[in-house]
Amino acid sequence: MLKIFRKEKWSPYLAGFFIAVLAISSLFLFHNTISASVTFVKIAAFFWSIVDPEHLQESLYYQDYLQNKAWIDWQAMLVLGIFLGAFISRRLSAKASSGSRPIKWQVTGGISPKRYIVAFLGGIIVMLGARFAGGCTSGHAISGGFQLALSGWIFMIGVFALGIPTAFIMYHKKS
Repeated sequence: MLKIFRKEKWSPYLAGFFIAVLAISSLFLFHNTISASVTFVKIAAFFWSIVDPEHLQESLYYQDYLQNKAWIDWQAMLVLGIFLGAFISRRLSAKASSGSRPIKWQVTGGISPKRYIVAFLGGIIVMLGARFAGGCTSGHAISGGFQLALSGWIFMIGVFALGIPTAFIMYHKKS
């Protein structure tokens, strides 16, 4: 059984199946759709509760997300599980033991402080986009998609319409 976790790559169909099981189970068992970006709003609200509680009380934006006053909820555990699962997956992966890095990384300088800074800034931009859009990839694409929400389908069409050309540009593919 542990052998499957040591694979370098999983089948996207198998991974998609497990994501679908998670999404459907979450909806029917807990009456919640899976999403993650609200967790970061709650973390920001927690920060404001320490630094400037009056700002938190006056902000209508934060009040929408803190109706039950819970800082740590199922979404926070989902985000924690994503980080923990990615870490464990990397440690168990067959590639992790060899210490290999993708060729593209080796050609462009490997791991560097600049790469971490750019990744962090990219994460901030993605999070801002998720909040402006009213949800993240998991909220719009996965939960919205399986509920046949028009916004979820438009979002995913946009992801592929922009993601595929971006991948070709970044990896210098001609066709």
